[in-house]
Amino acid sequence: MTDGTLETIDGRPALRFERVLPHSVERVWRAVSIPAELVNWFPAAADWTPAVGETFEAGGAVGEVTEVDPPHRLAWTYAGQVHSFDLTAEGDGTRLVFIHVVGDGMPLAQTATGWHTYLSRLEPHLAGQPVSEEVAHQAWAEAHERYAAAFGVDPAPGRAFAAALKANAEGAGQG
Repeated sequence: MTDGTLETIDGRPALRFERVLPHSVERVWRAVSIPAELVNWFPAAADWTPAVGETFEAGGAVGEVTEVDPPHRLAWTYAGQVHSFDLTAEGDGTRLVFIHVVGDGMPLAQTATGWHTYLSRLEPHLAGQPVSEEVAHQAWAEAHERYAAAFGVDPAPGRAFAAALKANAEGAGQG
C-alpha cells in the first residue's frame, strides 16, 4: 500500500493519500458517502445524508459537510479540520484522493498512520472481504515508524500509542 504524503495547504500541514481502486467511481462513492458502508472501514461513520451545510456528530466531535458533488467530491470539516475525498475515473477503476488538513498540535506521524490503517480497509471492503479494525491495526507500529522517519518527527508519542493499542488488544483477548 502506498504511504501518504505531507503537504502544505493554506499554510497548514495536510496529509494526502492516493489509492487506485479496481472499482467504479459510483461504487467507491457509495463506500465513502453512505453511513452503512463507512461503518465497515472508516474510523467513525458519520450519520449524514451527505448534504452541504448538514452537521453531524461522530466520535464525540461535530462536523459539517462543506461540499458534495456526487460521485466525485465530498468535503467536510470535523473538529475544525478539513477533510475531503476526490474520486476520478482511471481506466476501469477509480483514483481516490483523501486529504486531511491537520489541526495545530496533532501528531503528524500518528495521524497519518491512523488514516493509512483505515484506508487499508477500503479496498477489501469494496471487494466484499472486509478486514476488521483489529487486523488492520496489526501493522500500525511498523507504519508509524515509516511516517515518523518520513516526516522527521519524534516517534516516541506514537510508540506509546502503539504500546497502548497492543495492551488493549491483549487485554480484550483475555476476557
